[in-house]
Amino acid sequence: MAGKVALLLWGAQTTQLLVEPPWTPPVLWDRVTLTCQGSGTAGAITWYKDGQRWWEEGPDQFRVTESGTYQCDRPGTGRSPPVNVSNDRLVLQVPARALLEGDTVTLRCRGWQDKPVTWVSFYREEKQLQRFRDGTELSLSPLRLHHSGRYRCRGGVHSEVSGRWKESESAPVSVTVRGVPLSGVSVSVQPPGAQVALGDRLVLSCAVATGTGPLSFSWHRGDSWALLGTGPHLELRHVGDNDSGHYQCRASNGDSVAESVPLNVTVLVPVANATISPGALAQPVSTGDPVTLRCSVQVGSAPVTFTWLRNGTEVARGPLLELGDVHVGHSGTYQCLATNQLGQDGHRVFRALSPELALTVTPRRHWDTAVAAGVAGSLLFLVLLVGVIVGWHWWNRLASRKHQERAPPEPLAPPEDGEVLYTHVTRTKRTQGPTRPAPPQDTQVTYAELPGPHG
Repeated sequence: MAGKVALLLWGAQTTQLLVEPPWTPPVLWDRVTLTCQGSGTAGAITWYKDGQRWWEEGPDQFRVTESGTYQCDRPGTGRSPPVNVSNDRLVLQVPARALLEGDTVTLRCRGWQDKPVTWVSFYREEKQLQRFRDGTELSLSPLRLHHSGRYRCRGGVHSEVSGRWKESESAPVSVTVRGVPLSGVSVSVQPPGAQVALGDRLVLSCAVATGTGPLSFSWHRGDSWALLGTGPHLELRHVGDNDSGHYQCRASNGDSVAESVPLNVTVLVPVANATISPGALAQPVSTGDPVTLRCSVQVGSAPVTFTWLRNGTEVARGPLLELGDVHVGHSGTYQCLATNQLGQDGHRVFRALSPELALTVTPRRHWDTAVAAGVAGSLLFLVLLVGVIVGWHWWNRLASRKHQERAPPEPLAPPEDGEVLYTHVTRTKRTQGPTRPAPPQDTQVTYAELPGPHG
C-alpha cells in the first residue's frame, strides 16, 4: 500500500495506474493487479492494451492475465501513462515509487518464472557497473542525482527446452532520482541585528534546512520581485539610505521551491545639521525673564543624544534647556551637540554641532523697578479709594433712612400776626356695657382768634 500512496502523490492531477506489487516493470508471473485512479469525474473506465481500446466501461481494478502495455482513461482526467507488464526471459526491476536523493534503492535481475540466474552484470547506459557470480541484486545507496539514467542487466538463464544456460539481456529501465523537497529556508545577516550604518557593508546569506540539490537561489526585496542576486549570498558593499527594506531568499532544486521569511534591514543615518530654536533672542534679556531653548537635528537615526554647552563647557543634556527665570550668570555663548552611535561595532560616534547662540542677561534698572512699583501702588490706592467712597455713600443712605423712621413729628411754627388757626376737635362719648358702635356725635368746631401784635 505504501507504494501506491507514493506513486499517487508524485503523479500530477491526472489519471494514474497503480501497480501491485509495486515494481517497474511488473512481471506477469507476480499476479499483477492494476488500479485506475484519478481526481476527475467518476464514471465508467475505458481500458487500453498495446494502444488499442480493449475494455469499455470496465472496472476500476483488475488482475492482469496477459503481458502487454496497459493504460486507462477516466472521464475528466484523461488517459494514464502506460504500464508494461513483462513476460520476458530476463527482467530488471526498479521499485515503483518516487526515488529521492539520499534514499537506498535495490535493482533486481529476475529470470522468467523466477528461474535461476547466474553471473549477472549490471549496466548504466552502456557502462558496466558490477558483475556478480551468484547475486542478482544491485544496491544504490545513498542515491544521488547522478544515479539517474537507463539501467539493464545481463545474465545466464537456464533453458528448459535445451537444458542449457543461455545468456539473456533485459529491457532497459529508467531510473529518475529526485531531490528532496526543500523546507526551512532562512536568511542570516552580517552585521547581526540587520542594522547597518550608511555606507557600510551588508552581507545576506541564504540557507536550506532540508532538501537536496543542485540548489539555485534568487534574492528579492519588498513586494517587488525584481532580481537582486542569484547566489547563496547577497552583498551590498556600500549601503544607501534607500537600501532599507524586507529582503527575501527563494531556493529551488528543480522539483520544489521554498521561500524564506522576509528579513527587515534598517540603514541607520548619521546625525546632521543641529539647530537651536529660537534662533535669536530679544536683546537684551533682563533678569527674571523665562528662557527655554530647544535642540533638533535635520536627519539622524535614533537614539540621538543632546548635550548643551555654555562657553564650551557642558551644562545640561536633553533636547530642551530650560533656564527658567534667568540671571546675569546665565549670560554666555550656547551650543547644542547632537550625537548617535552607529556602525557594525556599535561604537562609531557621529556628531553634529549647532551654530552659536549668544545670550546676554542684563539686570533690571532701579527706575524701572520703582516705576513698576509706583504703578502697582497707584492702582491699589485707586481701588481702595473707590471702595471707601462707595461704602461711605451706602452707609449715609442707610443712617438717614433709620433716622427718619425713629424721629417725632416737628411742632408747628407760631402763627404770624392776624393768622387764624383752625383746630378740628372730635369728641367721642364712651358708654357702659358691651361695646357697640357709638352714634355719631356732634362735632364742635372752635374758632380761636389769636391776638394780633397790638392786642
